[in-house]
Amino acid sequence: MEHDHTMHHDHGQSHDHSAHAHAGHGHGGMGHMHHMEEMRLRFIVSLIVTVPILLFSPMLQGWAGIRFDFPYRDGITALLATFIYFYGGKPFLTMTLDELKSRQPGMMTLISMAITVAYGYSVSTLFFPGGKAFFWELATLIDVMLIGHYIEAKSILGASNALEDLVRLMPKTATRLNRDGTSESVDVSALQPGDRILVRPGENIAADGTVEAGESTVNEALLTGESKPVFKTAGETLFMGALNLDGALRVRITKPGEQSYLSQVIALVKEAQQSRSHTQDLANRAAGWLFYAALAAGSGTFAVWSVLLSPADAVLRSVTVLIIACPHALGLAVPLVVAISTSLAAKSGILIRNRQAFEALRGIDTICFDKTGTVTEGRLAVSKTVALEDEETLLAYAAALEQNSEHSIARAVAVYADSVGIRPVQAGAFKALPGIGASAEIDGHKVMVGGPQLIAREDLDIPPPLRQFEKTASTTVWVVIDRRLVGVILLDDKIRDTSADAVAALKSFGIETWMLTGDNEAVATAVAKKAGIDHYRAGLLPDEKLAFVKARRAEGRRVAMVGDGVNDAPSLLGADIGIAVGAGTDIAIDSADIILTQSDLRSVVDAVRLSRRTYGKMKENLWWASGYNLVAIPLAAGVLAPWHIVIGPAFGAVLMSISTVIVALNAQLLKRAAH
Repeated sequence: MEHDHTMHHDHGQSHDHSAHAHAGHGHGGMGHMHHMEEMRLRFIVSLIVTVPILLFSPMLQGWAGIRFDFPYRDGITALLATFIYFYGGKPFLTMTLDELKSRQPGMMTLISMAITVAYGYSVSTLFFPGGKAFFWELATLIDVMLIGHYIEAKSILGASNALEDLVRLMPKTATRLNRDGTSESVDVSALQPGDRILVRPGENIAADGTVEAGESTVNEALLTGESKPVFKTAGETLFMGALNLDGALRVRITKPGEQSYLSQVIALVKEAQQSRSHTQDLANRAAGWLFYAALAAGSGTFAVWSVLLSPADAVLRSVTVLIIACPHALGLAVPLVVAISTSLAAKSGILIRNRQAFEALRGIDTICFDKTGTVTEGRLAVSKTVALEDEETLLAYAAALEQNSEHSIARAVAVYADSVGIRPVQAGAFKALPGIGASAEIDGHKVMVGGPQLIAREDLDIPPPLRQFEKTASTTVWVVIDRRLVGVILLDDKIRDTSADAVAALKSFGIETWMLTGDNEAVATAVAKKAGIDHYRAGLLPDEKLAFVKARRAEGRRVAMVGDGVNDAPSLLGADIGIAVGAGTDIAIDSADIILTQSDLRSVVDAVRLSRRTYGKMKENLWWASGYNLVAIPLAAGVLAPWHIVIGPAFGAVLMSISTVIVALNAQLLKRAAH
């Protein structure tokens, strides 16, 4: 059963920029800024022009107990209101054209209809006496709409701040070191692979590269989510945008700016914020239904009240219905949460390549881990030493032989000996035995180290106290002095300190855990037991892992696969959600939907938790945005008019703006939940 597979492979490419009315909003970093400043200016100008309209209104003069009249008052009021309608109302009128062109009438169409009906009716009263003009209501209505839009644009700009934080990390200039020993300040875009640059303390690194000289601590928190500063010395990798803290570094550039890790992260965050959300599709449909419902309610309101009262009252109430029903909050409910959750995720080292897969993560019931490098650290470390006589001599002799070797097992033994304070002794006549071990002369003794092959080749007897280690799950290094076995060093792939905590947290979410490994049964049993993983399968090849994942899905289970993105690529693609863990700087992993920059399974827990909270916030916002209309539309239509409870257009606009602000604030609470 290959359910959801078409969804799964779009990897965020099916962008839906409509986000309904937001298509017209110019929603994107600079678009928001421009949109926000434009709304602010239009609001200020319209507010200034509204003041005389209010002063000239006979109704408001009556309320204030003042009275002044002058020739052409009504004509001047109409001219001022015309200016507000065309200047203050312009953003809504132009965005309505966009909505109608895309055949998706929504929020802007409702606003434009409301202000056009109010304006058209008021102007008609100048030529056909007997009606009641409501220019001041029109002016205050447009003012409230503009300030509401200003607040909305500001909220969205705030929500996208992770992207801006990342963009701010991009250095503009760098100090390039020339071959003749001089240095010059150049634009970052001019740097090429192979160039050398100087990075002073307090500067951001200008491009991905390798340290050639110097040492310093570097803060990579915004890039990888690793909060602790990382010590860097010659030969180590640096990333564009990381902050150099305390030492000068000479760096050789390996990648130009547009290919840097930071550029890839920015591209991914942008893609995730723009990619389609299932919940957004629901919101768009709801906004469409709401438009037609509002149109019907507005028409019904006009028909009823023009019979019961007067055309002026009927226009006023139907305009209020149209304004209150604007699916403003509905249009904002999901995009804001998407922007904030993507930002939060990026700051925690969780990069979302496929938005829909991230949303589906909340519903997984089975999670499969690769073992090596995922549950474990992916490198051997000494776990135990067993000596028949003196343990220190055993380690000193073993380290003396192993220190010359580049083999990972030899390095692990040498590192362990150093960590427990044992200095290797002098060795002569060193000889490597490829695939078996090594031998040397130490203090007049012939010393040999190696694995089970050494015992077989030399046909050595294993003393009874050491026989139990002949068939162990650990990797063994036997130590032989003058053809006598004197001890064994056991090495294991160390389980990450955080793996057991992460597995326990996932199980507390009700998720079944599996470990899939190519390692043997004994190793798999030991690791699964230590990490607290429910089930495991050992001795699997990559295609067998994929078959296992597909079989779970065929049972109707929703499966996430966690692996390293290279040899686990088939099963990452075969799962409902593929999560590449410990990608570090290699985030161009096509097989994964979600990429975790750190090798820490707690990031998987964070991703599941954030997915659940994100969906919860979307649901709350959709309920608030829709539920408010169920109460407000009948109220605006005048169902409580017999009890003298009537809402005017400007108050309706205030109510609508408040609902939008509540949705925006509720989305911001997602940030607090993440801390």
